[in-house]
This record gives sequence, C-alpha cells and structure tokens, in this order.
Amino acid sequence: MLSWLGSPATQTQVTHGARLWLYALATLMVLFLLAPTLIVIPMSFSDSQYLTFPPERWSLRWYENYFDSPQWMLATRTSLKVAVLTTLVATPLGLIAAYALHTARIPAVRAAFVLLITPMLVPVVLIAVGAFYVYVRLQILYTVTGLVIAHTVLALPLVVIVIGSAFKTYDMAQENAARSLGAPRWKAFLTVTLPQIRFGVITAALLAFLTSFDEVVVAMFVSGGDNPTLTRNMFNALRDQIDPTIAAISSIMILVTTTLMLLAQRFGGRRSN
Repeated sequence: MLSWLGSPATQTQVTHGARLWLYALATLMVLFLLAPTLIVIPMSFSDSQYLTFPPERWSLRWYENYFDSPQWMLATRTSLKVAVLTTLVATPLGLIAAYALHTARIPAVRAAFVLLITPMLVPVVLIAVGAFYVYVRLQILYTVTGLVIAHTVLALPLVVIVIGSAFKTYDMAQENAARSLGAPRWKAFLTVTLPQIRFGVITAALLAFLTSFDEVVVAMFVSGGDNPTLTRNMFNALRDQIDPTIAAISSIMILVTTTLMLLAQRFGGRRSN
C-alpha cells in the first residue's frame, strides 16, 4: 500500500500520495451521484404500500404490478417506439450536419453550428410550450409523429456535438484520397470515413435514444391520449399518489441505461483494438 502511494501517478512524477485528497474527493462525488440509485433500487423490492427505505419486507409485487398493468405497458411501448424513431431520425441528420460543418469552408459555419445547438440553450419548457401551440394548429398533438419531431429537436444538438468531436480526430485526407481514385463522395464517406468515426456515431445514437426515453417536460405538453410516455405517467403518478411501482420502473430504466452504455463502451473497445 505504501509503495503504491509513493509510485508516480503521472509522467510529471506526482505521486499517488500527493493526489490522495483528489481520490477521496472523487470517491465522495461518485457516492453522492450514486446515492439516489442505491436508494431507489432497494425500495423497488419493498412489500409496503408506500415508498420506504430500507424495506421491511422484500417482494416483487411492484414489478408484477408494472408488467401486469395495461396503462404502464402502453406508456412503455410508446416511449420505446418514440425513442427508437428519434434515434433513427436524429442520428442521420446530426451526422450529415456534423459532416457539413466539418468540411465546409465558409464564414457562416460557426453561425450554423450555434443555430443547430440552440435547443440546448433555450429552456426546455419554452420548447414544450411552442411545440404545444404549433401541434394544435397542425393537429399532431398527442401523436407519435409530434413526439418524434420534438425529441429530435432536443437530441440533434447532442448528436452534432458528439459526431463533430469524432470528426476532429479524423484525417479527411483519407477520404480525399479515395475520391481522387475515382470513388464518389458518398461511397468514400461510407467506406472510408464512417467506419473510422463509428464509435462517435454509436455514442451519438445512444444519447439520442436516452434523450428521448428519459425526457419528461416536452412529453407533459405533447403526449397523452393513446400515446402517453412512460416518464409522463411516472410524473403524474408522483403528483397524484405515491405509487411504489415508480421505483420498480426507475430500476428498470437504470438497468436499460447502464446496459446501453456498457454496449457502447464494448463497441468502443473493439474500435480501439
């Protein structure tokens, strides 16, 4: 243990012992961020009618209540459908936009980038209110189409930023070489460029999916009727009554999110190898 503390932490010869305070601070921050998860998951296995921690008796009744409920299953199907469609729309659009911003040599590139990330700068509630009034006029309120459009607007900035970062580490001379040998631009992009930035694309697609799947503010305004989202129903359940089923759903969402992140890292590990 003492030999580890005295060994260099970096090439600048700073020892682990000198950074011990930093390791302790990082550990406390991680525990603080994980605390809600460490509380919610045990609560989901409680047999009580109320949210209690720690559980007095253990049970799977709230998971059974979730899977046996037509309302929760409808909301889950809607959320998954919208999240998948949002991913399929936002990822190609963001990829095209990031590619155009990276290859363009015009002064308006910076202005175009700021315009694309505007949904990140505007409060989400303003986007939700605007979408509500527009959807009423277009008669797409409470539809999957309306949800996908709204969630694509929210996810697109993240996709552009992530894929744009991937382009910054890629040498465009490789694509130019393929084009100089006679390959059309689209073919050079698909066969040379895209395989080398695929981890950025996969990460962007994952973020687009999670942005849609976890979003609640816009969903409160533009989802409902036959197409309620899971997060909207969870928020309403918390507002109207304290239903422990929410803890079970939250645990499942944590599992889904963690699994997707691990799969993305798995793809990244293959890429680095």
